[in-house]
Amino acid sequence: MFTYPKTYEVIVVGGGHAGIEASLASARLGAKVLLLTENADTIGKMSCNPAIGGQGKGQLVREIDALGGEMALATDLTGIQFKILNRSKGPAVWSPRAQCDKFAYQSRQKQTCEKQRRLDVKQGTCSRILVEKGKAIGIETNLGVRFSGKSIVLTTGTFLGGTLHVGMNSINGGRMGEGAVFGLSESLKNLGLTLGRFKTGTPPRLAKSTIDWSKLEIQPGDEPVPFFSFWIDELFHVEQSSGKNQLDRLYPEGSLLARLGKQAVCHITYTTPQTAEIIRKNLHKSPLYSGKIVGIGPRYCPSIEDKIVRFPDKPRHQIFLEPEGVQTEEIYVNGLSTSLPIEVQYELVRSVIGCENAEIVRPAYAVEYDFVYPTQLYPTLEAKACENLFLAGQINGTSGYEEAAAQGLIAGINAARKALGLQTITIKRNEAYIGVLIDDLVTKGATEPYRIFTSLAEHRLLLRQDNADLRLSPLGYEWGLLPRHRYARVEEKKRAIEQEVDRLSQTRLGPETLFDLLRRPEMTYAKLPSRNPTLNDEIIQQVELQAKYASYIARQAAEIERLKSLEDKQIPESFDYNAVIGLRTEARQKLSKIRPATLGQATRIPGVSPADVGLLAVWLKRLAQQPASRG
Repeated sequence: MFTYPKTYEVIVVGGGHAGIEASLASARLGAKVLLLTENADTIGKMSCNPAIGGQGKGQLVREIDALGGEMALATDLTGIQFKILNRSKGPAVWSPRAQCDKFAYQSRQKQTCEKQRRLDVKQGTCSRILVEKGKAIGIETNLGVRFSGKSIVLTTGTFLGGTLHVGMNSINGGRMGEGAVFGLSESLKNLGLTLGRFKTGTPPRLAKSTIDWSKLEIQPGDEPVPFFSFWIDELFHVEQSSGKNQLDRLYPEGSLLARLGKQAVCHITYTTPQTAEIIRKNLHKSPLYSGKIVGIGPRYCPSIEDKIVRFPDKPRHQIFLEPEGVQTEEIYVNGLSTSLPIEVQYELVRSVIGCENAEIVRPAYAVEYDFVYPTQLYPTLEAKACENLFLAGQINGTSGYEEAAAQGLIAGINAARKALGLQTITIKRNEAYIGVLIDDLVTKGATEPYRIFTSLAEHRLLLRQDNADLRLSPLGYEWGLLPRHRYARVEEKKRAIEQEVDRLSQTRLGPETLFDLLRRPEMTYAKLPSRNPTLNDEIIQQVELQAKYASYIARQAAEIERLKSLEDKQIPESFDYNAVIGLRTEARQKLSKIRPATLGQATRIPGVSPADVGLLAVWLKRLAQQPASRG
């Protein structure tokens, strides 16, 4: 046994998207941090599609950016195609998405971690959590090395007890070509945590030169490029426009787009009736349907077998062919995830339009892994069973890079703050999608891999991707993660929006103000008879959205204020639910198990009725009055 002589304030286990945000946040807050990962070469590796964002996920990334996280900047600098999804719908569901170069993204994230002050990157496999008097005090590796730390953050992804499946063949691993982590699951169980088993999968990768692109629909990126980061213009350079006395903003310096000079294109294709026939004929060879896989998979990202079985009358399914980078010929087949045997995959791929002669570079596979039921966590993501132990990412039952990164950021902030003797923080569900994500996990749990969607947010019109900086930058600055110069920019932007809204509200054109005029569906800021020529497009967009959706925004704000009393009413951690006379048995059991922090959280626990909450509120009021009556 070797005890490493250097001690840390925070130890982060795992170098995926959660681990990156957790370790960077902790170090930037002033903690001495160790990032321990199985393979130092795969920090930030994109195991599945090298894409960031999408519905709900794009909102998360912009929120991470507003708080001072890293994912958005890494995406903007290594992205090769950018889009805003749901443009035809309302702004509440506009969602940014980018296709990245998988090698460039991984390389940049690795370098960012290596160059971060107070952050040590080391290679090793954590096999045990070291505990003393109910508190995590360090970790032990499978080689017998012990590291001491005040806070531990576990971000194990799919590596915790991972098993890979291709047909009836199964091997241990967290990712194809990489080993799984064993021993740590047993260590967590010994701490009193209950674990479950989930499953996810990935499609095959094809050789670019073997695809008939002439048969496919082109899907270009959006122009101008809708970057993720609110701070990306710090990296822009400008050039004199030809024949014009003005400057044009080009791509960010050091970005892949600057090197390429243009965006990459993706393509759309479709399965055929032959595809469905092949799957039905070979369904017994699928580990999903033979009973070999016991883990539950993500409902919203089903395998192609699931699609064919669940939608038997659908003549075809959409497939996206997306490049994995500029220095690789591999093409990601988005929509064709499977765990069928390789010989069936070969037939399957060649039944897709344009892929009749395609060659598989990497076969598809499914992966099963252990996770911790997230109702065993506080909203800070600290484990209830073990103080100073924080969990983030797929270990909490989520699915996706963005959900992992969001949790990693919050866990990293709290791990550092606790180690430094500061109060831990939480984000409410009416403040951010990050709050929705964490509240859903710790309150409702995960019966399948959790994926964020805009539909999960009750106040999604307030939680738009375009205003994440206005909503969350004050918190990021207050917690010490967002630099002062970036916060000052947000404050300046906020003042400019407020001043213009005030000006429009006070300027009349007949019986209407200009703000009233702007509320008309057909009216835009550019059509107003009086405009401020100094405003940039970003501020104009915020002014227009405030006008167009003023009544809806006011309604949602009023609803939040109405529920504020419930959200602010704290429930003591030691509260005895068995003492509450009249509380239903189911409610008593659920409340005792989850131990909600507030009455608001109690209302969202499945099986707890409004009557239960009302009764609980009465008892809490009595409890609060007891000291005064004794005095």
